[in-house]
Amino acid sequence: MSRTVYVNGRYVPENEASVSVFDRGFLFADGIYEVTAVLNGRLVDFEGHVARLHRSLNELNMHLSLNDNALRDIHRQLIDKNGLQEGLVYLQVTRGVADRDFAYPDAQTPATLVAFTQQKAIIDSPLAERGLKVISLPDMRWGRRDIKTVQLLYPSMAKMEAKKRGADDAWLVDSGLVTEGSSSNAWIVDHDNTLITRELSRSLLHGITRRTIMQLAQQHDMKVEERGFTIKEAQNAREAFMTSATSLVYPVVSIDQRPIGEGQPGEIARALRRLYIETSLQALDAQEQT
Repeated sequence: MSRTVYVNGRYVPENEASVSVFDRGFLFADGIYEVTAVLNGRLVDFEGHVARLHRSLNELNMHLSLNDNALRDIHRQLIDKNGLQEGLVYLQVTRGVADRDFAYPDAQTPATLVAFTQQKAIIDSPLAERGLKVISLPDMRWGRRDIKTVQLLYPSMAKMEAKKRGADDAWLVDSGLVTEGSSSNAWIVDHDNTLITRELSRSLLHGITRRTIMQLAQQHDMKVEERGFTIKEAQNAREAFMTSATSLVYPVVSIDQRPIGEGQPGEIARALRRLYIETSLQALDAQEQT
C-alpha cells in the first residue's frame, strides 16, 4: 500500500510526490533534515528535534514559515494517515527553488518542505540484541558537522565500506580522535564504569538521543565524561555503544575486528537502552493524560 507523504502543504500518495528539478536541495544539497522516532504511534523527543531544526536553519540563514505547532501537526497527520505504530518520521527542509546559481536566492524564497514515515522495528531490534561490528575510517566530511545537512554522501560511502569489510557501520576519526559514527554519536565505557563521549563542538552532531542518554545516566548516578577518545582506547574499553534517533542505543561488540570486552553487548549499554525506552514510553503516557 502506498504511503501518504507531505510535500509543501499537501498530503499526497508517495508515487505522486515531486519537487522541482531546480530545488537547491537537489542541485546543491542545500538542505537540512530531522528524524524523529515513533513508539506506540507517538513522537519521541520531538521538542529536541524541532529545536535542533531551528538551530540548523539559523546556521544556514534559511527561513521556514511554519511554527512548531504546525510541524508537530504534520508529523501527527503522517503517523495517523499511514497507521504508523513504530518507526520514524523524516522531515527535510531545503532553501527552495531558484535558477542554478552558487549564490543563495533571496531570503524570502519559499522553502521546500517534505516529510514521510518509515516503519522500523525499534524496540525489538535484532541489531540491539547482537550488537554492531564497526570499522574506523578517516573523517572526511565538511567542517560544520554540527549542522544536520543532507550532505550525506561520505557517511553513505563509510557505511558501504563497512559492509564491504563485513561490518555494520563505521566510526570516523579526525586528528587521532573519534568524532562520531556515520549516523550516530559514539560512546565507550571505561573500566571504572564511566561513560565517555566526545564533547559538543562543530566537529560532530549535537545528538538529541545523546542528550537524553546523558541526562538519564546522570539521574541514575552514572558518571559521564565528555572528551575525545582514540580507537585504541575504545578497543580496550569495557563496553562501547552508539546512540541515535533511529537506533536509540546500539551496543558495539567489535572495532576493526577486535572484540570489545567479551565481544557481546555490554550490561551498561543494555541497561541504558531499556531505561531510554521505559522513560520515553512513560513520558508519552503522561503527555497523553494531560
